[in-house]
Amino acid sequence: MKTTALRGRYIPKQPEKYSGNVNRITYRSLWERRFMLYCDRSPKIVEWSSEELHIPYTGLDDRVHNYYPDFVVKTHDGRTIVVEIKPAFQKTWPVNKAKWASARSFCGALGYEFKVLTEKELF
Repeated sequence: MKTTALRGRYIPKQPEKYSGNVNRITYRSLWERRFMLYCDRSPKIVEWSSEELHIPYTGLDDRVHNYYPDFVVKTHDGRTIVVEIKPAFQKTWPVNKAKWASARSFCGALGYEFKVLTEKELF
């Protein structure tokens, strides 16, 4: 399935579930928008945010960079899941591997889960 590089603002139907500035929710693809709809509508999601979490990582140039995962989701059963949405072919890109290694370490230290969702999981 093809991703579309559409960008836009998302206005939640349940703004009380959003953690962050509800006026600045931006999707960068239709896949992200679809996930936002899920978070907003699902009774399993009690809180969510988009690009609100900052994780430092060491890039391929050995410098520290900032990584802002696509989503942080808190579920009704008490789990916190950090979610990145990417096409499957981008999972092997070295820059993404570096970001995600730091994210896994960061999340593990806090008891969070880290997941990369591709078209396989989204559709």
